[in-house]
Amino acid sequence: MNREKRLELKKVEPKHLQQFNQLLRYVFQVTNSNLHEVGWKEPEIASAKLPVLEQAHVLGWFDKDKLVSQAAVYPFQVRIFNKTFEMGGVTGVGTYPEYANMGLMAKLLYKALVDMRERGQSVSYLFPYSIPYYRRKGWEIISDKMTFEVKDFQLPKMKTVSGEVERIEPEHEIIKEVYSRFAHKSHAAMIRNELAWDEYWRWDLEELTAAVYYDQSRQANGYVLYWIADEVFHIKEMVYVNEEARRGLWNFISAHFSMVTKVVGDNYSNEPIAFLLEDAEIEETISPYFMARIVDIEQFINQYPFKPQKEKRTWSFTLEDPLLEWNQGVFTAEISPEGKAVLSPGGDPDAAKLDIQTMTALLFAYRKPEYLHRTGRLECSPDTLEFIEDLLETQTPYFSDYF
Repeated sequence: MNREKRLELKKVEPKHLQQFNQLLRYVFQVTNSNLHEVGWKEPEIASAKLPVLEQAHVLGWFDKDKLVSQAAVYPFQVRIFNKTFEMGGVTGVGTYPEYANMGLMAKLLYKALVDMRERGQSVSYLFPYSIPYYRRKGWEIISDKMTFEVKDFQLPKMKTVSGEVERIEPEHEIIKEVYSRFAHKSHAAMIRNELAWDEYWRWDLEELTAAVYYDQSRQANGYVLYWIADEVFHIKEMVYVNEEARRGLWNFISAHFSMVTKVVGDNYSNEPIAFLLEDAEIEETISPYFMARIVDIEQFINQYPFKPQKEKRTWSFTLEDPLLEWNQGVFTAEISPEGKAVLSPGGDPDAAKLDIQTMTALLFAYRKPEYLHRTGRLECSPDTLEFIEDLLETQTPYFSDYF
């Protein structure tokens, strides 16, 4: 029988764990020695991804009983301008090379998006192995990662703060509590459920340590997750809910002056830290990080918090989507003075034209309307451009997770 005719698309279940792991490790070239390096034991290696099959929605192509292509969708939540959205986190995407160029992944992603829509997941996130590939499928970059290196002599001078820093175990509940407060006020951030925290810790070294900043009333307002190796202070993540906590955490880092030659880390706020240092001649690099996609424009717009105004507004646009037919056509959003929208089909087809990738970047505030218009991604008149700018909140997306 022809290979394509033998293939069947169906759900990947816990009983397929061994095949699921084998395909993941083949595609991403993960070996047992890689896992041992970060402290994993053999039983952990075998069962690590079982929660994915138990809690996520995993689809795969099977050739008879052999799993040959797969994609998993995690049930996550994210904050978008102070509102919680259900998000489908796409991961574990892979196909054995002998089954490549058969359109298997395109069909998998389409089916995954259909299922997300039915589950009310109006937006999807993923970490791209190929930005061009996922752009062709409707995803767009919505967050950046900034990597910095601060030499020991460039560390900030100690600032007076009223609180203190204590070192604790990274998986302490205090870390989760501080992150939750931070995430709820950070645009585009993950609301970490148990599965999200499991993924967050998955590849960490055993040497990872946490330092928490407590204010004078013993309120934990920030933390830094770090490890020290070869005289380098490595920052995994620094989270703080106010400026006092930021200063307190940098005081703690600077206290390692005699122990390290430099501090390196990642910053997901898209705000260069050089401006905050006395010696600003540090190395900082920026690179695209996570991508997102609006799964269902109607569901998304009806949840989306537009900027409040004095009167009701109407926004019409023509939308293109390379994959999803329900995101294609002319739409009109009726937006109340409070910023609540109701989207319906129809309207002025020439008012504004854009694709789903541009709409995602626009509504996530990753790029300003003026920039998207100037670069040809958003087609509209100058008056409409000004109107769109007045509709939207502005806040830099923050996303520090990986799955």
